[in-house]
Amino acid sequence: MSEMAKLELNGEVFELPVITGTENEKALDISKLRASTGYITLDRGFKNTGSCQSAITFLNGEEGILRYRGYPIEQLAEKASFLEVSYLILKGELPTQAQLDSFEEDIDHHTLVHEDMKRFFEAYPAKAHPMGILASMICSMSTFYPESQDPNRSPEAVDLTIKRLIAKLPTLAAMVYKNAVRHPFMYPKNELGYIENFMYMMFGMPTEDYEPSPVIANALNKLLILHADHEQNCSASTVRIVGSSQANLYASISAGLSALWGPLHGGANQAVIEMLEMIEKDGGDLDKWIDKAKDKNDPFRLMGFGHRVYKNFDPRATIIKEACDDILGELGIEDPTLDIAKKLEKVALEDEYFIKRGLYPNVDFYSGIIYRAIGIPTEMFTVMFALGRLPGWIAQWKEMLDNGDPIGRPRQVYVGESARDFIPLEKR
Repeated sequence: MSEMAKLELNGEVFELPVITGTENEKALDISKLRASTGYITLDRGFKNTGSCQSAITFLNGEEGILRYRGYPIEQLAEKASFLEVSYLILKGELPTQAQLDSFEEDIDHHTLVHEDMKRFFEAYPAKAHPMGILASMICSMSTFYPESQDPNRSPEAVDLTIKRLIAKLPTLAAMVYKNAVRHPFMYPKNELGYIENFMYMMFGMPTEDYEPSPVIANALNKLLILHADHEQNCSASTVRIVGSSQANLYASISAGLSALWGPLHGGANQAVIEMLEMIEKDGGDLDKWIDKAKDKNDPFRLMGFGHRVYKNFDPRATIIKEACDDILGELGIEDPTLDIAKKLEKVALEDEYFIKRGLYPNVDFYSGIIYRAIGIPTEMFTVMFALGRLPGWIAQWKEMLDNGDPIGRPRQVYVGESARDFIPLEKR
């Protein structure tokens, strides 16, 4: 017999099933609570509410654990390619060499975008934010592939849509950047790897040969893997709830992009660089700003330190710190903003105030430094985040459909006016 919890309301006892996950996570199943009791639960921000049962990602913030399909993030970031991890997240198992070769070949086959999409860029203002453009472009892809608008088509049709999206997002992201700097678009060069091809489309020019740096490509590969999924975060939940209405994959991913755009989610690494630039413009007196951060009455907060989920350390930051050091060493960049970042990192790792409160540099801190160092504009940072998160979003969307999850429809506790009669305008 399954374990049950007892809830007492007005002298009556109700039983709630206890659900146990594979990592011994415990949950109370309240799916039938309102039907049996007339009550709902109130959980602002859904901090204590499980919206689904998922087999994609396990996250334990207290112990600093992150696993995709059971595999530790440390092993995947060290040994795997991004497309290998994408296959794992989407399919549930690591690919054989033949499966990976076939997957990569299919991705290469779909990297081009329709020429008509180039016309869209002409309509955007010169200073349009890259995330606004990218979300629009991804949503518009459903109009170029109308067969994708039925998410319940054959598995082969869904698989084709998935591969198209993984293949074309880097192309569109690079086009967004090239349009912003008014450089000519670079067509994909599919003899390059997935990461290297993106770098070529971003930084290459028709009049010169561009050779992607292996050090930078390795760091970007790690970053995309670290961002590939992160359980039921704001954007993943958005993708699932939009998809639960039977919206097509492109529309669902576009909604996820919009959710990621916010500074409390994917925009965090952009906020890190903006904070460092502010400190530099103020004269670079780091001690002053550290004192402000320690003052509980001062509204200033250090961006890129600590994490709302990871309580002791962010395992992703431990991995990417080494890649960050490699890039700064490889490029030999002289940048006052990055100098401040390195000094701030040293303080945070040694100062008792930060150590005691778990205010360690997180993945957003290091990713912001890496992106700035390799020449990616600050407003493109969230686009880079989206490139990595795409396989996770797709897997969440597909799992939701495969499990037959119902349309998302949260309840509320109404606190407005009670019933009252309408008063004609002339009598008000």
